[in-house]
Amino acid sequence: MENVENVIVTKNLTKVYQMGVVRVHALKEINLTVQRGEFVAIMGASGSGKSTLMNMLGCLDQPTSGDYFLDGKNVNSLDKNEYAEIRNQKIGFVFQGFNLLARTTALENVELPLMYDRYNRIKEPHKAAKSALERVGLTDRMNHLPNQLSGGQQQRVAIARALVTQPSILMADEPTGNLDSLNSIEIFSLFQALNQEGITIVMVTHERDFADYATRIVEMRDGHIRRDWIIQNRRNAQADLVQYKANGSETEEIYEQN
Repeated sequence: MENVENVIVTKNLTKVYQMGVVRVHALKEINLTVQRGEFVAIMGASGSGKSTLMNMLGCLDQPTSGDYFLDGKNVNSLDKNEYAEIRNQKIGFVFQGFNLLARTTALENVELPLMYDRYNRIKEPHKAAKSALERVGLTDRMNHLPNQLSGGQQQRVAIARALVTQPSILMADEPTGNLDSLNSIEIFSLFQALNQEGITIVMVTHERDFADYATRIVEMRDGHIRRDWIIQNRRNAQADLVQYKANGSETEEIYEQN
């Protein structure tokens, strides 16, 4: 069994897609370790393999070969139902599209994942959903419908929904892709706050400026990990947010001054 402090461990993780007579090697023997409490940004150009890697880590797809340990358990040997179960219990997802039900309140949207909690891990679903929304700063928006919320607030609801199952890891796929600069910085301020609380975050982004809010960057190219490094001068989203609101500057100007 892998060290449980390593929430993610992959060994020679490989994914090959068969496109007619052509075999496409999307991932090539990826060896990656993510420790509990890290905030990792996965970057790379289109076709680099970053989205495929996210799908593997999120148990949305299975590798062609290699091993994947999540919270010390090798998930490759699980059947379809067990795969879905570990995905529901161990992983919280935040996507570029908020994926909220339009005619359902913020509170009800956050409660949805708990309907699939077959083992009744969360004893008080309604209370847990309220707590998750409070955690992301939406105490006064619980009974609002998505169309009554701003884009940033909708993404906060999506983050609360991801957190409500108390996952081992939060997976974020271009989480600010549909947001303006101000709301993007606010979301990263929330991510950094959650990370400081001990939440492990793995995020796919194509924006280097946003990747600098993480603690570590993994750069993909042609299905390989090209570079993997710790960020020495991590950006502080809260400080950027204060500066942005104070002077009304464009995000690019904030980055240039830091």
